[in-house]
Amino acid sequence: MYDMAEKKGFRFPLGVNEVGAIHATGGDERIRAKITQLLFTSPGERIHQPEFGCGLLNLVFEPNHSILAPAMQFTIGQALARWLSNEMITDAVQVTSEGESVVVEIVYTKKQDLKQHAVRIQFK
Repeated sequence: MYDMAEKKGFRFPLGVNEVGAIHATGGDERIRAKITQLLFTSPGERIHQPEFGCGLLNLVFEPNHSILAPAMQFTIGQALARWLSNEMITDAVQVTSEGESVVVEIVYTKKQDLKQHAVRIQFK
């Protein structure tokens, strides 16, 4: 059963609040931080969770051709389903290349309140 109580987690990037404690986040900011961590962590980077991450940064340096966007969409979608499915439903993952830039847009529904949100990240 899913716990509907508001959960807190560490802010990403890790930070210190005004009283010197580690800054905690909750709600949509917490899920956005988890998505960002997942996207920017390469598999093998975490010692106790070597499979965590999707290697997005590695894919960004691949040649920008027609197969890159579908490969990134698949990789991101699989990582979101594996690591964040207990907190969110991934509605869509869209990757588009615009010249030298790659844009990743993730549309998701939070399981806590069933509200839809989106995260958009652009790489140049």
